[in-house]
Amino acid sequence: MLASARASKQNREMNQPDLRLCRSLLFLPASNPRAIEKARGLAADMVVLDLEDAVKSQDKDSAREAAIEAVSHPFPGRTAIRINASEPWHEADLAAVADSAVQLLVYPLTGRPEDIGRVADRTGKPVMAMIETARGVINAAAIAVESAALIAGTNDLSADLGLRPGHARPVLTTALQMTILAARAAGIAAFDGVYNRLDDPEGLEAECREGRSFGFDGKSLIHPNQIETANRRFGPSADEVEAAKRLIEAATGGAERYEGEMIESMHVAQARFVLARARHAF
Repeated sequence: MLASARASKQNREMNQPDLRLCRSLLFLPASNPRAIEKARGLAADMVVLDLEDAVKSQDKDSAREAAIEAVSHPFPGRTAIRINASEPWHEADLAAVADSAVQLLVYPLTGRPEDIGRVADRTGKPVMAMIETARGVINAAAIAVESAALIAGTNDLSADLGLRPGHARPVLTTALQMTILAARAAGIAAFDGVYNRLDDPEGLEAECREGRSFGFDGKSLIHPNQIETANRRFGPSADEVEAAKRLIEAATGGAERYEGEMIESMHVAQARFVLARARHAF
């Protein structure tokens, strides 16, 4: 437990500032070399090379090799690998990732905090936990303490809860809010789940808008065409940037009246974070 606690503390200190600035996490099957190379020219804040659901059983070993090779060459943004949580691939994934240049791991179907601590200890990498089961939601606060970030896995969570495909989002509100609360209590980033309908840009726009209103830092994506919407919706608008600058310039310390409202140091800190997001470019 002491070792995992040290690992989780190091994960948070090393990665929290950057991860909370990530707006878009693009998941790609590591078995698709063309998609990986294309991703090097995309504006995703993070590329997640997937060894789990997106890869057929017979392609797991070759996908692992491809992912390790891919991360040995820099991407414009951050890189992560989503490993398999079960055998016969889990141990091989851990061994390969431990010696790789990847910056972060994604652990699927997280149900217990000790799983994250164990993987962090084994690989020496910060671990982002996917909250995509009822057990994971219930244990989210403890899981967050061991994690570098939480990712809402809405597809698997919907299946675990027995929800109707295409009608799950409103029912998941409580689980999504519990995920965000757990992340904020631990001082780490939280990312919304994927939007499945690739030919529905209006629906994606609406879900990104909702996700930001919930408090998510960014969104998981499954297609390059979704990047621009996520980056725009989870990044501050020009009006938000200008409002943040005005507030910082006007603040003199302590509680005071500003543009018809009361502000204090908390509001100044929020404004500075808005400017950090606006300046951020990987």
